[in-house]
Amino acid sequence: MTSKERVEKIKAYVTKEMVCPGHNIDHVMRVYNICLHLAQGEKIDREVLQTATLLHDIGGARELEDKSGKTDHAVESSKMAEPILRELGFSEDKIDHIKDCIISHRYKNNHEPKTLEAKLLFDADKLDALGAIGVARSFVWVGKNNANIYKKVENLEKYAKENLSGKIGGRIQDKSKHSPQIEFETKLKYLADKMHTAKAKKIAKERLKLYKDFLKRLEKEVQGKL
Repeated sequence: MTSKERVEKIKAYVTKEMVCPGHNIDHVMRVYNICLHLAQGEKIDREVLQTATLLHDIGGARELEDKSGKTDHAVESSKMAEPILRELGFSEDKIDHIKDCIISHRYKNNHEPKTLEAKLLFDADKLDALGAIGVARSFVWVGKNNANIYKKVENLEKYAKENLSGKIGGRIQDKSKHSPQIEFETKLKYLADKMHTAKAKKIAKERLKLYKDFLKRLEKEVQGKL
């Protein structure tokens, strides 16, 4: 089986499995295309990057179903990927590399991206949370979780202790108390500094400005200012 054939088989599997509006096949393919853009001119294992990107969120449903908050979709995605990769004939070295890319794409866990392929996936996934698409995804999330279109809190540290598992950028416990404004102040505005590649940092800064400008405009309209 050629590399192209394996990628197409994985893409078909992911299309069937990914059903969450914020983390569906559209999100996966946006991240996929960003990865390929960031990878231009870089010496990488293209098949590893493509495959890891396609499989990086397949464990999302398991995280959503676990009300305890203990399930990490990156870890689950890595586990779920292994039998798929083995069935498609990937070497053990490539399986390990792909799993490492998947498990390290989430910055909330303790798995730091080590290889360039893992860093590219991490960066691309975070870029999809910013800019116009980031704004759109935020409000899909608001509707899905009965959260707030507009809500700010005066004391972010206190809010983090009460609703972000005790720390800024931590996992949200009660999503109905959250909002895009709080998400920006506790997570999104820090993403540019977490990027690993120069290309991603530049794009992140541009997308952050758009997101921030939108929130400023939203706040004016919420307050009745024309």
